[in-house]
Amino acid sequence: MKKITKEKVKQTVFDLMMLFIACCIGAFSTVGILIPNGLTSGGITGIVRILQNFIDINFSIMYYIGTFIILILCAIFLGIKEAKKIILLSIMYPLALTIMETLNVQLLEQKDIILAVVYCGVFSGICNGIVMSRGYSFGGSDTVAKIIQRKLFPQVTLSKVLLCVDAIVIVSSAFVFGRNIALYALVTTVILSKTIDFYMFGMQKKIVQVEVISEERDAIAEYVMNELGRGVSEIKVKGAYTNIERPKLVILCSPRESVLLRNFVASVDKKALISLMTVDSVWGNGEGFNKITEE
Repeated sequence: MKKITKEKVKQTVFDLMMLFIACCIGAFSTVGILIPNGLTSGGITGIVRILQNFIDINFSIMYYIGTFIILILCAIFLGIKEAKKIILLSIMYPLALTIMETLNVQLLEQKDIILAVVYCGVFSGICNGIVMSRGYSFGGSDTVAKIIQRKLFPQVTLSKVLLCVDAIVIVSSAFVFGRNIALYALVTTVILSKTIDFYMFGMQKKIVQVEVISEERDAIAEYVMNELGRGVSEIKVKGAYTNIERPKLVILCSPRESVLLRNFVASVDKKALISLMTVDSVWGNGEGFNKITEE
């Protein structure tokens, strides 16, 4: 029991360290790149940037106020359980913003909007990637979107509501900072999104899922297991038109192996049906997969 508790303490400490590093990176992206170059973005950062034009208060203080309001709204509309998920970063990230404002460190020697857009997106993406990979949430526009979706538009998916919230913030910024800055914000958002995907999945082995429906089930399964060295799962499927039940083989393999498998299936059964889909990542203890215990 002591060993389990000790491991949990180590994991918690490591998570806190990684989250603080992520917050510092994100804060540097905002304070050291975005603001000095006159840029903005979606989410709570964009809202605070807009309000700064009308209220003369430090960015970090206004961000603290914004996150506190969202935290209260989350507790009221989504419950204490949801609020607990965002309370840590609602305190830690604004603290990192305050530290970065005090240090006043800037990345670029002189104002350069193009470089600022790229590096702001990259640093913000790394920040969000670390936070998401640890299973935490910032509690910004995603929490606002969750409240709106649950209370007003339950029939609309959360991703669409979140897209609308960020779009409203960015479009609003066009009236304050100009259309060009709003368009730059869209570019930053795209770079941020791609960086998150790369951080979480880009360094991992590329895996595809191949599904095969064929009468030559035994020959194909033997080829996959003996020649490719992969495992095979079997599912029984029935055609709605023919009402005939057939086996469907499911194989996780590399893109190169999927081509070899397709060629083999074509050679033994020209009437076979093959479908292929890209899998972002596969965690497991099998050979060729990302280890489920790895960070």
